[in-house]
This record gives sequence, C-alpha cells and structure tokens, in this order.
Amino acid sequence: MLFDTHVHLNIEQFDQDREEVLKRAQEAGVAYMVIVGFDHETIPKAIELAEQNDHMYAAVGWHPVDAIDMTDKELQWLEELASHPKVVALGEMGLDYHWDKSPKDIQKEVFRQQIHLAKKVNLPIIIHNREATEDIIAILQEENASQVGGVMHCYNDSVDYVDTCLDMNFYISLGGPVTFKNATLPKEVAKYVPNDRLMVETDCPFLAPHPNRGKRNEPAYVKLVAEKVAEIRETDVDTIAQMTTANAKRFFRIE
Repeated sequence: MLFDTHVHLNIEQFDQDREEVLKRAQEAGVAYMVIVGFDHETIPKAIELAEQNDHMYAAVGWHPVDAIDMTDKELQWLEELASHPKVVALGEMGLDYHWDKSPKDIQKEVFRQQIHLAKKVNLPIIIHNREATEDIIAILQEENASQVGGVMHCYNDSVDYVDTCLDMNFYISLGGPVTFKNATLPKEVAKYVPNDRLMVETDCPFLAPHPNRGKRNEPAYVKLVAEKVAEIRETDVDTIAQMTTANAKRFFRIE
C-alpha cells in the first residue's frame, strides 16, 4: 500500500484519461493520494477530485511563480477552503527563483502570508523550493513554521540541510529524481532521512522516474520511487511502502 503525497491529477494533462490513470495507480498498489491545487483553476479541481474519491485528499495554496497574482481575496479564499474536510494541507507554497514572473520580494511576502494562514487554521504546509533553499529556511525559521510543520516536497537539495528541516518539524519527500542515474543528492538524502520523516511522491505529471524519464508522470510510478528508496536503504519495497504511508497518514492527519 503506497501513498503518493503530491500529485497534480487536477491539470489538463490528465483530462483525456484520468480514470485510466487512477485505475493503473490502484493496480500498482497506490491507496492514497494528495492532489495539490496551486491557482484559480487547479484548486477547485483538486477539491472536486478529492470529494469523488474516498482515499484522495486535497492541498490548497498559491504557487510562488504566480505570487504576483495573489491578493487579499485569494488569501481569504484559501482560508475558507482550509475548513473543507478533504483539505489536509496548505500548499504548495515557497520560493521559485528559476522563473522570473514574480519578483523575489513579492514571493517572500506571499510565502509569509500563507505560513501565517497555516498557523491560523492549524494545517501543515507543503514547500516548493527551486534555487531558493537559504531564503526558504530563513523564512520558515523567522515565521516559526515549526508550529504547524510541513514537508519539503520533491526534495532535491544537499543532505546538509536535512537536519535543519527535521528540527523545524518537517518531513522530507522524495520523487522521481531519486531514480535518475546521475542524481547523487537525492540518493544521499534517501539514505540519511530517519524512518519516521520520509515520504514519497510523483509530482505527476512532472519528473517521471527512470525508466520513464521524459514522459508524462503518473501516480502508479510512485512504486518506482519506493523501489529505488528501498534499494538505497537496503530493505524491501514493502517495508518502504508501509513506512512512508504511515508517515504520510500521520503528517496529513488521516485516519
């Protein structure tokens, strides 16, 4: 039984065959998913899908790339949605310095606003980080994000930052990059993270694991991530599946 902690089944890449994708996930042993909404279009769809499926849940947040588009109206909307019984986290939120649509100062302010909201509604947070590790950690510490805790989604950074994340009450989630042949950082992290803080994800349709790299990712492929993590940690995939599912259910407060 696997838990894919970060999927985007709510976007157009799955409009033509979403039911078939869900069937393949079930056949691969994926029992739980969190569908992440990050803007006006994807947030309602995430909640809709979660409402239609017993073991699917939703996270709602504002993506840093689009931070410039978020106003007080959107923040109020997120607060209202946070009380929905299928919403289990706020995010993804964070900083993205790869794209230049939203200035860094605006990204930081929107990030802080969402952390404040998470503490207000008492939900954990999902962090998006692209080329912004130092600033993200600084903001999380300054805003006392440890009060709600969170997950470093698709962690692809140095193992040197892991302890800092753990000290802030954060989990580490690994995705497709841990399977890439030349990716040394996520492999080091996969070996280092404590048993009770590790989760797995696909981030589908992005970052498909080997041997499907470059193709559309889907939840069934989280099994490939779990198999690679099991290999790195010198255990079996059933152990990893059981461990990461228990961690995810605890993190998202799912019975």
